Amino acid sequence: MTAVEIEYCVPCGHRERAQELQGAILEEYGLKVDRVALVTGDGGVFEVRVDGDEIFDIDEDEYNVDAIVEGVGGYVEAAA
Repeated sequence: MTAVEIEYCVPCGHRERAQELQGAILEEYGLKVDRVALVTGDGGVFEVRVDGDEIFDIDEDEYNVDAIVEGVGGYVEAAA
């Protein structure tokens, strides 16, 4: 099964964005993912990791929910 972690900066107010992304991933893949965990952080962090591999970093990538969900999909399909 696929494990997703969304690490987000609490002081920066990224919680709503993290929850929105978590919901989108669960809506798309449901029981095909083991978990979509929210991990608190600071220092402006907003990163998404799938099975330990970083697939999104706000410092390097443009935030796009659909693109991130699609990135998770590659791991979900590989695990199927």
